[in-house]
Amino acid sequence: MESRTPKVSIGLPIYNGENYLEEAVDSILAQTFTDFELIITDNASTDRTESLCRAYAARDPRVRYYRNETNLGAAPNYNLAFQLARGEYFRWQAHDDRLAPTYLEQCVAVLDREPEVILAYPKTILIDEHGQETEPYDDQYILRQPEPYARFKGYFFSSWLCNPIFGLMRREVLGRSALIGSYRASDRVLLGELAILGQAEEVPERLFYKRMHPRMSTQANLTDSELAAWFNPKKGGKTLYWVRWRWVREYFAAIHRAGLTPYEALRCDLIVIRYVIISREWTRLELRLLREWLRNKLAGLRGAGQGPEQSPRAG
Repeated sequence: MESRTPKVSIGLPIYNGENYLEEAVDSILAQTFTDFELIITDNASTDRTESLCRAYAARDPRVRYYRNETNLGAAPNYNLAFQLARGEYFRWQAHDDRLAPTYLEQCVAVLDREPEVILAYPKTILIDEHGQETEPYDDQYILRQPEPYARFKGYFFSSWLCNPIFGLMRREVLGRSALIGSYRASDRVLLGELAILGQAEEVPERLFYKRMHPRMSTQANLTDSELAAWFNPKKGGKTLYWVRWRWVREYFAAIHRAGLTPYEALRCDLIVIRYVIISREWTRLELRLLREWLRNKLAGLRGAGQGPEQSPRAG
C-alpha cells in the first residue's frame, strides 16, 4: 500500500557521490518541517553511493531510492527525480550541498502564504570542499513584479550561480516548464522560464550551503563536449556548436509556451535580443539568423493584426 502524499518532495539525483552524500542527506532528515519525501535517483554509481542510499531508505520511510540500470546523464536523472515526486511542492538537492534545519519550514511558509509565488529560496552561504564557510552569496533573484515581462527582465540581472534552482517550487508549475535540458546552463534557462511563469521570493535568512569544490561541473574546466556528455552521455564526444544560439531558442520556446498575449511575448522576445546584442560574444552568422527570426516574427504579428499598437496592455 502506498503511503499518503507528502507536502514536499525533494529530488536528489546522484552519480558517484559518496564523498558528500551523507552530509547532504543528514541535513535533509534533520529538517524541522518533517512532511516530506526524499527521492534519490542513482545514475548507476560505481562507488559506495548505492549502499549508503539503501541504508538510509531502510532506516527512514521518507527516503525512496531508485537506481538506474545505466547512466542516463545528469539532465535525464534530474528530471526523473521530478517525475517521481508526489508532493505539492518540489525542490532538487545536489549531493554536495547541505541545508540549515529550518530551510523547508521557512520556504513552505512563503508558498503557503503567497499563492502568486511559485519559487521560494533562502539566502546562500558558500562552503569549501571541507564544509568550511567561505563567504555569503546574494542571488538577487527576487521577482515579485506582477507582469511576466518585468520578472523576465529582472531575471537577466540576477546572479549566475543559479542557486534558486535548488529552491522550493510549486510542482504543478514546474511541470509546465521544459525542466532541465541536456545542454550547458540549462538550469539558468529554466530559471528564466520560471520567471515568466510566476513570482519568486527570497527568505532573508542564510539557510542554503552551496559547496564549491574542484569536482563540481562548473569548477572542473570541462570542455563543451565534456559538459554535453555530463548532461547526456549520448552526446559524449560531440562538440556543442552554437550553444548561445541554443539558449536563445530555448528562451523563445519558453516565452511562447507560457501562453502570453502576442504583445507580452514580443516584449519578452526583445529582452532576449537585447541580451544577445550586449553580450558581444555572437558571430555574424548567429546575429543574421536572429535578425531574420525577428523580421519574420514582426511580419507575422502585423499579418495577424496584433501589433503592439493594438494591444490593450500596450504602454
